[in-house]
Amino acid sequence: MRRPGAELSADDNLSIYLNDHLAAATGGVELFRRAAKSQTDETRRTALSSLGDQVEEDRATLLTVMGRLGIPAARSRVAAGWLGEKAGRLKLNGTLLRRSPLSDLVELEAMRLGIEGKGCLWRSLRMLAATDSRLEASEFEDLETRAHAQIYELETMRLAAATVLRAA
Repeated sequence: MRRPGAELSADDNLSIYLNDHLAAATGGVELFRRAAKSQTDETRRTALSSLGDQVEEDRATLLTVMGRLGIPAARSRVAAGWLGEKAGRLKLNGTLLRRSPLSDLVELEAMRLGIEGKGCLWRSLRMLAATDSRLEASEFEDLETRAHAQIYELETMRLAAATVLRAA
């Protein structure tokens, strides 16, 4: 156990960083699943379901990377990510008992922000791979490319959902 006030080691910082991303990915998978199920539009439901599968695969990849680095998953952080997504459902969005017209827009923005963060994670790990033989830079290049494609797809859906902001 670390002494209070002691500086964190590089390994400690990496563990915290990766576990924070794992918590976010856990919440992200939940959000994608819920958002897909709530869609009345079949095309959007299918797209969000597919993206949710990809986010789940990326979360599994993160766990594999953590294993290679000898970093255990912090169960408390994973639980916090799961609970955070559940708490996010309680946002004030203009309605109490039914889904708001703003829900799609707000959820798509949250999903996009999560994917942006995941892209940053992959870039950071790609940079770290230059000095850590347990990591392969090309793996993270592919994951970063996939994150960019996910961002593009979410942005297309987000812009379509933003039509609820138009004045009647």
